[in-house]
Amino acid sequence: MSTELVFTNGRIVTADAVIDGTVLVRDGQVVETACGRSDAAGAIDLEGDFLLPGLVELHTDNLEKHFAPRPGVQWPSLPAVMAHDAQIAAAGITTVFDSLSLGDVRGDSDRVKNRARMVEAICAVSDRRLSRAEHRLHLRCEVTPDDAVEAVDRWIDLPLVGLISINDHTPGQRQFLDPEKLKQYYMGKFAMTEEQFEVFHARALDQHARNAARHRREIVARAQARVLPLASHDDATRAHVAEAVGDGMTIAEFPTTREAAEASREGGMAVLVGAPNLVLGGSHSGNIAAIDLLRDGQADILSSDYVPASLMEGLFRLSAADVGISLPQAVRLASRIPAEAVGLGDRGEIAAGRRADLVRVRLQDDAPMVRAVWREGERVV
Repeated sequence: MSTELVFTNGRIVTADAVIDGTVLVRDGQVVETACGRSDAAGAIDLEGDFLLPGLVELHTDNLEKHFAPRPGVQWPSLPAVMAHDAQIAAAGITTVFDSLSLGDVRGDSDRVKNRARMVEAICAVSDRRLSRAEHRLHLRCEVTPDDAVEAVDRWIDLPLVGLISINDHTPGQRQFLDPEKLKQYYMGKFAMTEEQFEVFHARALDQHARNAARHRREIVARAQARVLPLASHDDATRAHVAEAVGDGMTIAEFPTTREAAEASREGGMAVLVGAPNLVLGGSHSGNIAAIDLLRDGQADILSSDYVPASLMEGLFRLSAADVGISLPQAVRLASRIPAEAVGLGDRGEIAAGRRADLVRVRLQDDAPMVRAVWREGERVV
């Protein structure tokens, strides 16, 4: 039986414009977008609210917080995934790549202890279609742990795996170029004394020397053999980028310097930047500000990273800033462009033939409020 929805009296954000109009949805797909109001019986009156395509998130570690809400606490798997999913959908994200760290430079941390539970729970929820958003897996492959390749082999062939990223969080390698900020971060976040930090630092450097290059080669080869999209992470120099391009990577996650971002785009990689960085006006690590890269046309994809709600907030802040980026251009950064970057050409835009993943948004005191979300024409929020 065919199902039909009509959305009218809204500000429809298409790929190129905002139109006062109507969207017709049939059997989970957009059929038509038109200017003007519809008088069809049962039409959904958007009351002047914005209608956006569902957002596509390529990198969020938000799930980890629900599995380990406090250090040493392991929350039950299904409730943890469902709480994360509700947060994701309420942020207007209809396709999410849960970025799960398969290893940790700090050793046997909560994220490592919970990795199997997280993978299994996401797969179970997806198989049973219990989630509001569509969940896929982004495997974050830390290259220094001794079991790095073993962990990749365990999960890389799961059907939900859609993105592989190569990570090296060895202190001083990429994320923190300033040694003092690096020390402040680790000592503050993980309650290390200076002596504990020095022990950790020495151990991490030794592990990097033993494993990083070999593990990187092996993991990249496995991803290439399966034709999975590959992303670099926290590149800081042209040498880092040259290595990523040579490995066939197509996405550059969170380059830490302007030099790395420019080199990534020159090398044909889509540059992903963080929405929290944009909302807060800069990087907590002291790296390049997202707004500077966006202003200069050196960024292509926006990610919520560790705050799901930052994605929608960032889109409207960006379009309101005096940087020459319209709302449709901003929305593309979190919908069509990330979807296409991972081969999902069926979504990310309000256009005929695309999936009816839709988000109703109202501005309240200049803050975007998500009022309703539809996934393939079915209301989920």
